[in-house]
Amino acid sequence: VGLPSHLLFLLFCLAMAGPSGVCVSMSRARGVSVSRAHCGGARHPSRRRSPAIIRRSGRGLDQSSSSSLGFAFVCRATTEESESMPASEETGLPKGESSEEEEEVFIRRRPPHGRPRNPCGPIDFVVTDYVEENEPRNILEEIVWYKDTEIAARKDAMPLTRLAAGVKKAPPPRDFLAALKNTYKETNQPALIAEVKKASPSKGVIQPNFDPVRIAKAYEAGGATCLSVLTDEKFFQGSFSYLREIRAAGVTCPLLCKEFVVEPYQVFLARFYGADAILLIAAVLPNSDLAYLLKVVKSLGMTALVEVHTEGELERVLSIPEVELVGINNRDLGTFEVTLETTKRIMESKQGQECKDRDLVVVGESGIFTLDDVNFTQECGCRSILVGESLVKENDPETAIKTLFGR
Repeated sequence: VGLPSHLLFLLFCLAMAGPSGVCVSMSRARGVSVSRAHCGGARHPSRRRSPAIIRRSGRGLDQSSSSSLGFAFVCRATTEESESMPASEETGLPKGESSEEEEEVFIRRRPPHGRPRNPCGPIDFVVTDYVEENEPRNILEEIVWYKDTEIAARKDAMPLTRLAAGVKKAPPPRDFLAALKNTYKETNQPALIAEVKKASPSKGVIQPNFDPVRIAKAYEAGGATCLSVLTDEKFFQGSFSYLREIRAAGVTCPLLCKEFVVEPYQVFLARFYGADAILLIAAVLPNSDLAYLLKVVKSLGMTALVEVHTEGELERVLSIPEVELVGINNRDLGTFEVTLETTKRIMESKQGQECKDRDLVVVGESGIFTLDDVNFTQECGCRSILVGESLVKENDPETAIKTLFGR
């Protein structure tokens, strides 16, 4: 029709984006007059609009200003559109996320105002003016938000159907919960879940000479009942492959996949690589998701360690019949301070008493460094403890375990 090529490209992208939720900004470059169109709701008074285009290239993401391109535009889905999308199609979790569910969890599942970068073919639509609430409030929230990107890449590499087929061929899982109970009964000391961890966001690299197989074997020789294996790559330098390597090396301890689970896909992935148990964090998962994931875990013959940080989290977790194993993390998610008094306080609460009445195994997590810490946690009512940093940083983990338990 004789229109300049850049205007034809703009019209094409607008047609692909649809009429609602599109904000357009044109610059004076190439003689185009400046104008703005706002669709899909009133403009937030506190926001400054600064759209840009990110062009994909082999060298990564290349950001160009509107003055150099002649225009810049941003595609934004309206709140109604994003909320109407069935979550089950993307995640396998039950549809919908009510305000009550959002209030249940301390960690927000994703940015409340939508993703700041949205891919669209060879380009990305970017909004650089999103409000402050769209920034992660702490490292756990940052980790959880990144899982969307990570899981999408994994699904591209291995679709769930192929993953599920591999799970069917895997050897049966070991009984993680029974192992903890048996050890406590035999030794009258908390059963140890020793953690295979190279690094953490707060501490950086904890063990520079990290060898997951060597560490796992030393843990088993030292008397660990089960092992916890960090699988998060970006923030903890872990890997799902460590589970398989440890099992292939002849280690017989049941293995816990220490992952930040937000979708059933991750449970299947953990089982595929040889995990016998998996971590579910109540601060991240509302009860509807927890209940569903617990059914998935059980269907695969695995055990779920459901982690709580407060009495409120424990109360709602206890309303789910499938919960059999509870972990109390002594780390405050608001301040990130660690104190064993958290375990004491929670176990002395009515929720803690219910755990005892129901004969649930409770695991004390974080802040355990000495025999006094082990004894204190046991006196609170914990029949198991999960210990990572104080053991993995030692060059002789076997001796470190024996020292920790006074053996």
